[in-house]
Amino acid sequence: MMHRLLRCARLVLLLAAAPLMASAQTAPRPLVWGDTLPATLDPHAIFDVPSQFILLNVYDGLYRYQGNPPRLEPWLAESHTVSADGLTWEFTLRAGAKFHDGSEITAEDVVYSFRRLLAMRRAPAAAFTPVLTAEAVTAVNPRTVRFVLSRPYAPFLSALPLVAVVNPRVLSQHVAGDDWGSAWLAANSAGSGAYRVNATNYQPRVSLDLERFPEHFSGFAGNPRPIEAVRVRPVLETSTRVLALLRGEIDATDSYLPADQVERVDRNPGTRVARDESMRVFVIRMNNQRPPFDNHDVRLCLAHAFNYEGFNNVVLRGFVARNAGPNPNNLWGNPENLAPYAFDLARARTHCDRARAAGVDLSRPLEIHVQNELQQTTQAAQLFQSDLRRIGINLRIVPNTWPNITSATARAETTPDMWIHWVSTYFVDPENWIGQMYDSQFHGTWKASSWYSNPRVDTLLRAARESLSQEERQRLYAEATALVVADSPDIWVYNTVNLRGLSRRVSGYSFSPVGSGGEVRLMSLEN
Repeated sequence: MMHRLLRCARLVLLLAAAPLMASAQTAPRPLVWGDTLPATLDPHAIFDVPSQFILLNVYDGLYRYQGNPPRLEPWLAESHTVSADGLTWEFTLRAGAKFHDGSEITAEDVVYSFRRLLAMRRAPAAAFTPVLTAEAVTAVNPRTVRFVLSRPYAPFLSALPLVAVVNPRVLSQHVAGDDWGSAWLAANSAGSGAYRVNATNYQPRVSLDLERFPEHFSGFAGNPRPIEAVRVRPVLETSTRVLALLRGEIDATDSYLPADQVERVDRNPGTRVARDESMRVFVIRMNNQRPPFDNHDVRLCLAHAFNYEGFNNVVLRGFVARNAGPNPNNLWGNPENLAPYAFDLARARTHCDRARAAGVDLSRPLEIHVQNELQQTTQAAQLFQSDLRRIGINLRIVPNTWPNITSATARAETTPDMWIHWVSTYFVDPENWIGQMYDSQFHGTWKASSWYSNPRVDTLLRAARESLSQEERQRLYAEATALVVADSPDIWVYNTVNLRGLSRRVSGYSFSPVGSGGEVRLMSLEN
């Protein structure tokens, strides 16, 4: 099976490279991006790291994060105002920004985009549905859009970059029933971003071709040699992906480069590793509604049974920083002196024995699901399995994929015992991490897949969401974080240093935690 997968991956690369070589004499060689593709190209239907590549390159929003630390900058909007009670927000659109079909972007297009997002109620809508209705988004005039929130929502501006503005004139031609054109947009585009999709060559999760949109409103300022064409060719297996980079078959890996591959990529004269401090927390989730994870002592046992030092500093060779709770260390909202759980098998054994004495059955094998395409998740599970065996816990590792696991987390009954993933920076506010991970109103989303419930934490997080005082929000998030960490619903391991393998012919690569450095508009290529 593995050999067949490797052959398939190799074939995809060869197919990708063939037309590149044939046209090498007549056109600049495209950028070949080896990172994962999202399950759909519809920017309102999915909410994960691969979808950010589409959001940043094919679409625009009212605001966008740039740089590291991430700065929130006006994008399709040139300015905004907010009422004193925090309920009414008005955004003035920049003049002259156009969609790929040449039509000008208006306030009505922004209204349509938000109404579509709210009607579809898919993952990116979660940040807005508690406070925003479709009727509350209106066009004041062709360049002014107004949002009236049902109650104050402090992260509103921070979360705006999640929402792509789509072209209703294109989508209206492809609506089927009440689907808002989502079936068509899954394999096409209706945006205004710096690149547009060549839908004729698109194969879901296999290949995507992008072409530069020269009329993009930014004018590619500061980049005199923008990249004209992009071929996205995901390579599923880590070592094959790295080998493809070393051979020059791709120009960029994913941003989860394993530590044992870093030196290999750096030693190669044609490649390098981009290292950037990020805000991406590695977490082992536990299904708190399923025995034995519904027992506090069991969760504490498991929290003390993971070898953080061994994983972070030996397996990952110190390219990460220990993270004590759900929020990244370099974000506000954490309590002072928050102590992380320590690897201590004696304490782990004590908690497990206490759970057994209370009648908890720990005899069945526990399952942990890992992501096939991301080697680190398997490495962490194998280390965990080894140490749990020493205290009499049988851990079974289940290979799986991101789409399968996240689909399963829609219900507690189908959510795995445990699974491993990262929580990346979709917007820069504690709401992106603790707010959406541990407020029970988000149950049924992959972010809240530990199915944790604590009424006091719900109250604190909801108050923090509505407070217009930064000082108050800091206090509320700090108290909520302390409670969550004490309850130990998950195992928080580290905050990431983003590691992406790059060809040395790529210049202008600029990392931001939002999008993981995937904004092609800023890059150039040496042929």
